[in-house]
Parts: sequence; structure tokens; C-alpha cells
Amino acid sequence: MAFWSNLFTSKKASSTGKPPLSVQQRVSALKHLPPFLKLVWQTNPRMAFLNVVLRLFKAAVPLAMLYVGQLIIDEVISLTQVTGERELRYLLTLVAIEFGLAVISDTLNRGIALIDGLLGDLFANQSSIRLMEHAAELDLDQFEDSTFYDKLERARRQTLSRTILMSQVLGQLQDLITMLFLAVGLVAFNPWLLLLLLVAVLPAFLGESHFNERSYSLVHGWTPERRELDYLRQTGASDDTAKEVKIFGLSDFLVNRFRELSSQFYLDNKKLATRRAGWGSFFAALGSAGYYGAYVYIILQTVNGQVSIGQLTFLAGSFMRMRGLLESILNRFTSVAEGALYLQDFFDFFELQPRIHRKPNAPAFPKPIQHGFTFENVGFQYHNSERWAIRNLNFTLRAGEKLALVGENGAGKTTLVKLLSRLYDPTEGLILLDGIDLREYDPADLRREIGVIFQDFVRFQMSAGTNIAIGRIEEKSNQPRIESSAHQSLADTVIAKLPEGYDQVIGRRFNKGVDLSGGEWQKIALGRAYMRDAQLLILDEPTAALDARAEHEVFQRFAELTKGKTAVLISHRFSTVRMADRILVIENGQFVEMGSHEELLAKGERYAELFRLQAKGYL
Repeated sequence: MAFWSNLFTSKKASSTGKPPLSVQQRVSALKHLPPFLKLVWQTNPRMAFLNVVLRLFKAAVPLAMLYVGQLIIDEVISLTQVTGERELRYLLTLVAIEFGLAVISDTLNRGIALIDGLLGDLFANQSSIRLMEHAAELDLDQFEDSTFYDKLERARRQTLSRTILMSQVLGQLQDLITMLFLAVGLVAFNPWLLLLLLVAVLPAFLGESHFNERSYSLVHGWTPERRELDYLRQTGASDDTAKEVKIFGLSDFLVNRFRELSSQFYLDNKKLATRRAGWGSFFAALGSAGYYGAYVYIILQTVNGQVSIGQLTFLAGSFMRMRGLLESILNRFTSVAEGALYLQDFFDFFELQPRIHRKPNAPAFPKPIQHGFTFENVGFQYHNSERWAIRNLNFTLRAGEKLALVGENGAGKTTLVKLLSRLYDPTEGLILLDGIDLREYDPADLRREIGVIFQDFVRFQMSAGTNIAIGRIEEKSNQPRIESSAHQSLADTVIAKLPEGYDQVIGRRFNKGVDLSGGEWQKIALGRAYMRDAQLLILDEPTAALDARAEHEVFQRFAELTKGKTAVLISHRFSTVRMADRILVIENGQFVEMGSHEELLAKGERYAELFRLQAKGYL
């Protein structure tokens, strides 16, 4: 009896330690169905309307076929009792009508399935687009939060699977209408049959509801582990990781970790599925007992002459269909409730709002920048981190100045760049642009005037031309500009070797893709900076994978590109840093010293120490 005592409780933990959701929570999740159906309708109103109309016609067909079947049987029995010549025209007409209804039913089924499929595909596509658009609006630090990633993963899964919910909800309405038609006949014969039907079917509904609740709780609780399983699967069989997996002999480690996680999920799911199958069999037997009890009652009424043989087939068929429909409706209700729970994950993601957004009456971005960027006691702390990445930072990046950032790994250089391009907002302090708080400007306008190439730039599995055009994607059709940017970054020498030139897909993910070396990829990425043609250009270790000659050529051209523009350069190579007007030395996220190469060497402090350490490596 433990099953029944726990049926409606939400306090018993699932196998993952998460309590299953209560009936109240599942019913509450149904509030997401109206906005969901509204989204489906907006996907294609004409197609959605046609779907509803076809389902209304389909709902009336079962009753019509049962009634015509009753007339056929009664007519056949009547004809068997006639001696001599028999008039078959009426009987054949009834058979023709039933045949027509069967054809109509099949046609309606195929039409509904077709529209469901097409409408589902459209909805999945638009949902995916909406998800990508919303994700693009969110802040960078949200993407660095594991809780956010769990929400994103669940929402991403729903874009493909929630189209089934559309068919379930519409099917539910169709079956309810069919039940109403069939119920009229049963009520006219004996209203108690409906009560018997409910008693037979209700326990099965409660059981399915309970196990759907547990299933959702299991899947929801395993979201982080399922993300890890996807990561392990990708890492263990990917061209991006193949070298390290082989060199370091990681295959066994990855396989064993995957086996451990997947086996645990399998065992948890097996335990739940086994219990579900056992109880489901019991409730199915109970439902069958109720049906055959009603069937015996109708047979006895027929034997006693109270109903005809045709009426027997009509009532038995109606009861059997209603039992099937009621089971389908109740079970589908739990599926719809479960779907609404997952749908809640979908809408939860869209409720996330960015903190960095355009303010009303935002000032126009200065063109050109007059004074520059000023950091006033700027500090930044990553989410869920006690350590300050940057603290008490004060300096000015003047308009038209080339500033180099120097410091050991983890000193805060890249964080500073992300603050400058407003991928983050400071935790404390202010960043001013021409005397105005950077947060007052429209982020989109700001980023259009900033070109950033990070050390860990993305290697887009697209054509070489598109990879460069990403720097100013609205100019993707401007081939002369793309080729000019490639020439300035030396990427043209790489593209000249590709079989299809600028149209060649680079990367190994897609058919006929050509992979590049690290240095070749870096030249492609540098082409994006030239394509950007922004007022502020930021290069974060842009030549890390280039040889000395290529690096020298890149910075010769970089010097030309940044004439009259503001530039920030992060590099560990002091031969590169020397080209800057001033050098800012950061250590542990704090200002250490600032000046030209000669000034800092003359001071003989931290910069001079780092310079001498690197110089020894060339002796």
C-alpha cells in the first residue's frame, strides 16, 4: 500500500535526491499551455485552423460508423427472416455509406498527420530561432553559470520534443468531442455504464500520473549528468580532441566515466520502468474486468429481448471505444501535464533577462572618440567567485593611443578587455567613455565600434570568406572588402592554397571541409579585425600561433591599420609590446605600473624584470 500512500506526496525523494513534483505543481504547469498554443497558432494560423477543422470532423466519424454498423446488422437479421425474394438496396446503401465513412476517416487521419508534421516542423524551426535570438541577448556571465547552462540545455531539448505536445493537446480535444457523442447513446441505454467505466479506468490514470511525475523528476534531476554524458561522448570521439585523447591515453578514462554515469542512469530508469510496467499491468487487468462486466450486462439485456443484436453491437462498440478513449484521454492528460512541466523549462529560459541592455534615450556613440576610456576604481568579481579578477583599477586609454597590456596568466588582462567591450559590467567603479558612463551607451552601438580578436577565437565551420566576413557580417556580400581584409591579415596567402578559394569550407566537421593549421586559422581570425574597421581594435594574443617572420609582418600591417585609431594589445612577447605608445602592467588584477617601453625599463621595476627574464630565453 506504500504506492497509494505516496501517490500524491511531493516529499519522497527520487533516486537522484530531488523530490518529485506534486500534483498541484503539475496542474500549475498547465498554465503554460495557452501561451504554447498561441505560439503554435502564430507559427501558421491557416494551417492551425485547418488542423482544428479536420479534427472536428474526425471526432464525429466513430459514432456515425457505429450507428451505421447497428443498422446493417439489424437489416441483415431482418432479411434472414424474410422468405422469398429479398430487397437488398437499403442494405447495400448502408454498406456503401460505411465504406464512405471508412475512406473519409482514413483521409482525415492522413490529413491530420500531414498538417501535424508540417506545423510541428515549422514550430520547431521557429522555436530554435527564438531560442538562438534570446540567447544572443543574454549576458556573457550568464553563459558562465552552470545553472544557466542547465536551463539552456533543457530549453534546447524542448524545441524539438514539444511539437508532440501540440498533437497531444489537439488529440485530447478531438477525443473529448468523440466521447461526448458516444456518451449520449450509453446514457440513453443505462447511465450506470458510464460510472462503471470511470471506476475501471480511474486507477490506471492515477498510476500513470504518479509514474509520469517520477519520470520527470528523474530526468530533471539528471540534467547536469546528462550534459556531462554528452560532453564525454563528444570528447571521446571528436577530431578536436583526438590528438590529446591518443597522446595522453584518455580513452579508458573517458569510457569508464561515461560507463559509470550511463549505468547509474540506466539502473535508476530501469527501477522506475519496472515498477511502472508492473502496476500498469495490474491496472490494465482492472480496466478489462470493468469492460467485460459491462459487456456481460449488455449481452444479458439482448438475450432477454430488451435490445436488438444491432443495438448490442452499437452499445458494446460504444463502451469499448469510450473505454479506449477515456484511457487515452486520462493517460494523455498525464503526458500533457508532463509535457507542460518540460514546457515550463522552455518558458523559464525565456524569462531570463539580460542585465546589460539599451537604456531609453541612450547617448549616441562618439564618432570619432574624442578623449578615450577612463577606468575609475574599477573592480570585477566573477559570479560565485570570492576572488576579485580586477580591483581598484585606475587608468586612461586615450583616443588614438596604442596600449599594451602586460602581465602573467590570470592577471586580469582578458577580463579588462571584456569590461572595455562591455561584455561585463564592473562590479564596482566606473568606466567612462568621453566622460560618460559606458553603461549609458547602447551596447550594440558600442560593440559595433569595437573589434576584438580573442586568443581562443572561434573556428567557424564555414567558408573562408564567411569566416573573415564575421568581423562585419552585414558586409558578407562585399567581396572586395573581404579580400582586402584577408590581404591585410596575410590570410590571402592561406586562402590562395584552398581548392575553392574564399568559397572553401574550412574545418573538418562538414563534407569536403579543409582543416587549417593553428597559424593559418589565426590569420583568418585576424582578417576579422581588419574587416571590422572599428574605432577601437583589441587583439588578445593575436599572433600566438605565428612564426617570427609572420608575426613581424602582421604587426607591420597592424601598425598601419591602427593609425588614427585606438588599440589595445595583449601579448606575452615584448618584441610585440614595444610597438605600443604605452604599456600597462597588471598583476593579480591590480595596477602595477604604466608608461612607454623605455620609461618602464628605466624605472627598473616589474616590467623591466619580466623583460629581462624573457630576454634570457633568447641568449
